[in-house]
Amino acid sequence: MTDTAVAWDTYARQRPERRLTNARGETTWFNWTQYPDHGPGAELLEVAAGARVLDLGCGKGANAAHLTVLGMRAVGVDVSAEQLRAARERWGHFSGLELHQAEAVGFMQEPGGVYDAVYSVYGAVWFTDPARLLPAVRERMRPGGRLVFSQRPPVEGCYGCQASYIPRGDEEDPLVVKRWDYEPEVWEQLLVEHGFTDMRAVVLPAPPGPRTIGTLIVQTRA
Repeated sequence: MTDTAVAWDTYARQRPERRLTNARGETTWFNWTQYPDHGPGAELLEVAAGARVLDLGCGKGANAAHLTVLGMRAVGVDVSAEQLRAARERWGHFSGLELHQAEAVGFMQEPGGVYDAVYSVYGAVWFTDPARLLPAVRERMRPGGRLVFSQRPPVEGCYGCQASYIPRGDEEDPLVVKRWDYEPEVWEQLLVEHGFTDMRAVVLPAPPGPRTIGTLIVQTRA
């Protein structure tokens, strides 16, 4: 098991499960942000029933499961066995859901057809070097397909590869994973360099309340 997989397994054990229902009483839903019942939904992917959609860093699988309810074929990829175990326990009976344990770039480089849309919610696009991931993603997308991803906005002055720390026990050092933070205009430039078009990168403000950190949402087209 790689150090990265160990880190994300540890993270998975610390994270609560998604609620059984949201504020509208729905049992499945799509959420791009770190806040419940906030922000846009699956419409950002601009795909319909029958589409083949890839979730890079699917975590516990809730977003991908919702896509299957909408009639799509959802493929989820995550490096963490713990995340995928939770995903299979809750959503594994959903028709149209396919889950794989793999590193994102390695998975994209394997044969397996093309996708109508690819997305990442605080997932692999945040935690993988874009110089490696973006060309691999584009190779596996149909022309005109949508790539959409969300993550925390960068802290001013802290750009490029950064360290994220995942706590463990009181007597243990935290685990470290790398993430890539860029301002919206830099993400747009990187996407252009790798052949993407029709970019839109915005920071969605936090909902009313004590927390103020918004969500960076980037949309583009292959």
